[in-house]
Amino acid sequence: MSDYIIGRNPVMEAIRAGHSIDKIYIKDGEVQGSLKQITGAASQNGIAVMRVSKQRLDQMAEGNNHQGIIAVAAAYDYCEVDDILSRAKDAGEPPFIVICEKLTDPHNLGSIIRTSAGAGVHGIIISKHDSVGLNSTVAKVAAGAAEFMPVARVTNIASVMDGLKEDGIWITGADISGDRSLYEADLKGAVAIVIGSEGKGMSRLVKEKCDFLVKIPMRDKLESLNASVAAALMIYEAARSRF
Repeated sequence: MSDYIIGRNPVMEAIRAGHSIDKIYIKDGEVQGSLKQITGAASQNGIAVMRVSKQRLDQMAEGNNHQGIIAVAAAYDYCEVDDILSRAKDAGEPPFIVICEKLTDPHNLGSIIRTSAGAGVHGIIISKHDSVGLNSTVAKVAAGAAEFMPVARVTNIASVMDGLKEDGIWITGADISGDRSLYEADLKGAVAIVIGSEGKGMSRLVKEKCDFLVKIPMRDKLESLNASVAAALMIYEAARSRF
């Protein structure tokens, strides 16, 4: 319940106050009156709006009067990509970034945040849509690391990758079709590591934007690892040259 802002006035006030909101759920059907005003404000602020059944909202509200709308608030504020680059510059280090494309499991994102904090990653970039945000489960799994690990949430991962390349950052993706082993890849210097979604991996466009793809050596018949496990291997292989 701590992630939810329930009811029309509370949701509108949260938007007006500039609180970090991951997404808004509204009841299926015609949107009128204050609900229409709220969805308009959400659109202006880049907040995703999802249509769901009244039964789904009832379950989320757990007996509270939701008035057809519930917002999911972020447990922590998001930063900008430039903030991550500034953090690396202030530390006098080449940027070390992790990009998560459409991860949906909060346990995976929480684990990646904790691993990244331990390995010296300067910041994490996640998708704004079709992705889990910084909710309380993520914060719990990160076990405190979310408080000081910058996380930027962006609308277009591929476009952000282009910008990072212009800043001299090499981008590598974890993929079973990679043309080189993780242990053969050069992950020194300014680097961003891309982890795709659970099950589907990276989208075609994001994969094409990577400078190179690496695969994690696997024995037997296993094709892939859990997203957070794969991320941990990639992150610490890149971190070896930094310790």
